[in-house]
Formats: sequence, structure tokens, C-alpha cells
Amino acid sequence: MNRLDRFFEITARKSTIGAEVRGGVVTFIAMAYIIVLNPIILSSAQDVAGHKLGFSQVSAMTSLAAGVMTILFGVVARLPFAFAAGLGINSFLATTVVGSLTWPEAMGLVVIDGLIIVLLAVTGLRRMVFDAVPMQLKLAITAGIGLFILFIGLVDAGFIGSTGKPSPPVGLGAGGAGSINTVPTVVFVFTLLVTGILVVRRVRGGILIGLVAGTVVAVVIEAIWHLGSAVKQPGGWTLSVPTLSGSPFALPDLSLAGDFSLGSFGRIGVLAAVMLVFTLVFANFFDAMGTFTGLAREAGLADKQGTFPRLRSALIVEGAGAIVGGATSSSSNTVFIESGAGIEEGARTGLANVVTGTLFLAAMFVAPLAQIVPSEVAAAALVIVGVMMMSQLRHIDITEFSVGLPVVLTVAVMPFSYSIANGIGVGFIAWVVLRSAAGKVREVSPLLWIVAAGFVLYFARGGIESLIGL
Repeated sequence: MNRLDRFFEITARKSTIGAEVRGGVVTFIAMAYIIVLNPIILSSAQDVAGHKLGFSQVSAMTSLAAGVMTILFGVVARLPFAFAAGLGINSFLATTVVGSLTWPEAMGLVVIDGLIIVLLAVTGLRRMVFDAVPMQLKLAITAGIGLFILFIGLVDAGFIGSTGKPSPPVGLGAGGAGSINTVPTVVFVFTLLVTGILVVRRVRGGILIGLVAGTVVAVVIEAIWHLGSAVKQPGGWTLSVPTLSGSPFALPDLSLAGDFSLGSFGRIGVLAAVMLVFTLVFANFFDAMGTFTGLAREAGLADKQGTFPRLRSALIVEGAGAIVGGATSSSSNTVFIESGAGIEEGARTGLANVVTGTLFLAAMFVAPLAQIVPSEVAAAALVIVGVMMMSQLRHIDITEFSVGLPVVLTVAVMPFSYSIANGIGVGFIAWVVLRSAAGKVREVSPLLWIVAAGFVLYFARGGIESLIGL
């Protein structure tokens, strides 16, 4: 135990083994939906050759990659930031990339993306960009991620939904109906209130207790009313149906391991392939940077400059997540903002990651059991964590407009565009322009100007791709 304590610095970070275990379990519960959602996204798309990825294979590889990367990061970086297939990139692959490539070729681009990010981290360039970001924007990124997490929770729970109309684009309830109109959403409200009360009362393990209570209620409701999946009948559960029927065990199909190809350059040309890689690198690079910043501050591990222990190792391992994700056809693996749920439960070290990663590996064999927790219940933890992370706004003085506009844009664009990278990009561009206009040009790092210019290209990539015929 003493060796474990010294290696992970548990006592030094004012934590305990019990808190790390609880935090690791809560993080897994908050992230378990990816085992279902990632294969839904990737297996739904047909590639240029007419082939599709199998749901069960992608699910198994999602668990395997998440487990391996989460444990690796916990042991190397010794931080409580869990990994899994990144949302956004998997959708980009399914909706855009495989329209002109095969699935192995698309995953080959993800591997190249990871190699580039690892190279940037090894050379120190990624750290230089991290250090060049002013503290106001780092705090804004943390708050923006908090609002993003909160918004994800409300949407996943069916508390807020798309109306399908130009105005208003969203409304209360599933389908923007204007009211709470499904039982799963009521379960979310129950779980949110119970968890909130436990947190307010400072009950140890409050988030975990709330998630367990919500899951038990969901299982009972499903046993009585048989709501089923929302895909098959309105008013059902969004992703996982909380039922205990059938065997909890299943052997994983790992046939997708190593099924990637570097033949994309020959199929669509070097320029078109480079543009796709550019998009993947930018999304991966800044999504992870923003998440690292937010989680480190939430865990109390960031210093006055916003950096945290073993930053270089963390950046290298995060880049390796894309390589592993591409090599397993599970899409790029990156640090997950849902790790904040485990941090709020007490996780402060990489030991929590070992717990989370082990549960992901076990989920390959007990996938039916891992899917009992419905996304509506897990969403309650995301809302709680989002509110806590948004409290970082209190440290920013936005009375000066050249600071206020970039900060507010950073916070707002993340949830509204459903992308951490988009929020960071808009904030960077607004910062360098407005601070320079305010006579503070010497305070703006030259590297930040370069990154802002890169984001201009990133946001204009659709027009550029049209010009090159992609």
C-alpha cells in the first residue's frame, strides 16, 4: 500500500484509496454510454466500397481501446483523466471521410493523425502552444467545457430536444415539445435532484450513490412498464435499456484489431488526404488541450499558469490514443470530459484511471451488464459536474471588453456548436484581434497568432475542400 501511495502520490494529493476507487467507478458509469454510442455511430455508415463495420466488433474494440489507454494514461501521467473514442471525430469519420474512403483507409488517417500529435508533443511544440494560452482563456475553456457537459447532459436526458424548426431550434422535452413528456426524462430529474441533495449535504460518494439510486429506479420502472428503446417506440430509453434479462456475459469479437490501411493518398490524392488529416489533427489537438485544462483545474492540480504535473507525458500519451483508436477501428481515443464526474467524487490520481480502465476491459465480457445504466441516469452526473466547472468564471474579470468578448464566445460556442475545438478557435481568434486593437499586442504570443491563423483555415476548410474537389 505504501508503494501504491508513493507511486500515485495519493496522500500527497490529499486523497485516499477509497476515494480513488469510488472516483474510478463513477467515471466509468458516466462514460459507459460510449460502449453503445460509438458502435451506433460507426456501424451506421457505409464506406465507398459498400462495407459497414459490425456493431459488436466496434463495441468490443471501443471497450478494449478505452481500457488500455485509460490504464496507460493513469500509470504514465498518473492523472485521473479517462480515455475513450472521442465524440465528434467518430461522427466526422462516419458522415464525411468514408464517403470517399474505405473504413480501413479512414482509420489509417486516424493513425497518421496520432503520429503527428505524438511528434508535436515530443518536440515540445504542443507544450509551447499550451503555455501560450492566457489564463483568462484557460479559465474560459474550463467554464465552457462545464457548460458543454451540462448541455450534453440535458440533451442526453431528453430534458432539452430539437424542435426541428428554424425558431426556436430547441425546446423543453423530447422533440422540443415544451414539456417533460417521457418517463426516462422524469428518471433523470429524480436522479439529478437526489444527487444534488447529496452533494449539497456533502455526503461522501454522493454522485455514485445518486447514480446507483437512479439506475435502481430505472430498472424497476422498465420491469413494470416495459418502455423499451426509443428507437422502437416513442417515450423509451435513448441508448441503454435498463433490464436484467438474459446472460450478463458475452465473448468479445476482436477481429477489427489492426484493420487499417494507409492507402487513402492513392485513392483520393495527396492534397485531399492532407486536408482530412489537418482537420483530424486540429480537432484532436485542441479538444484534448481544452479538456486537460478544465479537468486539471477541477481536480486542483493546475498551477497559477494552468499547467499540471507530467504535462509532457500526458500530451504524448493522449496522442497515442489516436494511434490506438485507428489501429482498433474504434476511432481516435482521447481524454473524456466525463472524467470530471470521478474527480468530483474524489479522484485525484492515476489509480482512479486504473479502476476505470479495468472496468472498461471487463465490459468486453459483461457488455450486457455494463449497459444497464441508462444514459438518462448518467446525464444527471454530467449536469452536476458541468455546474461545478462553470464556477471558474468567478475568477475572470470580463468588464474589459477585449477580454469579455473572447471569454464569452469561448464559453458559448462550445455547447452551441457541440465542439470544444470550435469554442477554443473562436476564442483564440477574438483574443488576438481584440487585445491587439486594445493596444495590448505585446501581450499576445506570436505562437497564438499562428494558432489563430490555423483556426481560420480550420473554419474555412469546407470551402477549401470544395475548391480542391474533395
